[in-house]
Amino acid sequence: MLWEPRSGRLAAWGNALLAGSVSPDEAVGAIVGDDAPHRVEGLPGESAPVGLTLALGRLRSLGVSGWRVALPAPGHPLGLSGPPEFNARALDAEEAVVGYGAGFGLVPEVTEAGPPGDVHVEVVWHCLPVREAPPADVPSLGEAERELVEALREAIVVLTRLNVAASGPVAEAALDAYRARAHAGAELLAPGYPPRAVRVLELARRVALLVSLAYGHGPGGAVSASEMAARTEALRPVERVARRAQVAAFNAYVEERERGRP
Repeated sequence: MLWEPRSGRLAAWGNALLAGSVSPDEAVGAIVGDDAPHRVEGLPGESAPVGLTLALGRLRSLGVSGWRVALPAPGHPLGLSGPPEFNARALDAEEAVVGYGAGFGLVPEVTEAGPPGDVHVEVVWHCLPVREAPPADVPSLGEAERELVEALREAIVVLTRLNVAASGPVAEAALDAYRARAHAGAELLAPGYPPRAVRVLELARRVALLVSLAYGHGPGGAVSASEMAARTEALRPVERVARRAQVAAFNAYVEERERGRP
C-alpha cells in the first residue's frame, strides 16, 4: 500500500499539461521518473508504439480533456467504467488511467530489464477503448477525508488489538520510506490540484503505512494461522478506504471541472 501508482503520476501531470500549468517536457519527465522512456501502444492512427509526449498530444486532439485513475482489486472495480476488456486488463495491472471527454484509457505493462546491478524499468501503456460512464465506487474528496479519519482510528485499534509492534528495523525502514515520499506529496499531484486533494492523499498514505506495517512487520501477536487470517480480515476494509481516497485525490482535477470550477 505504500506503492505509488504510475497511473496516478500520469493522471496528475497529464491533467496539469491539459490545463497549461506545465510544459510537455515537464509533464513527461515527472510521469517517467526513474523509468526508461515510456511508450504507448495501440494509439489511434499509429501502427507501432510511440513516445509519451506524442501520445498525450494525440489523445488531447481526440477529445481527452482530463484523466481519472482506477485502482481496481479483485471484487472491487474501483474507478472503472468498462468495457469488460479494459476492466480485465486494468485489474491484472491493478491500475489504469481513464480519459474524460473521450472514450480512451491507458493501462501500464511494467517489466524489468538488464543485468543484476543495472536493472531498469520499462513501461508500455496500452491504449484501449473505455466506456464513458461514471467510475465505480469513487468518493468525493469530502467523503474520502471523512472515511480516512475513521479508518486511521480503526487501523490503530486493530494494530493494538493484534499486538502488531510499530518498531524494529522493518518498521523503521517503512517509516523512512514514508517520510521521503511525503516530501514529494504535493509534487506528485502536480500544479493545479486543490489543497484538499493533497491533504487527502497524504492522509491516505498514513493509513496505508499502518496497513503495510501490519502486513509486513512480522507476526506480532498473531501466532496462529487463524490469527493471521483475522488480521487480514480486519485490515481489508481499512486498505479499501485508503485506495478509494487515493483515487479521489488523483481524480479531483476532473471532479472540479465537472462541477464547473476552474
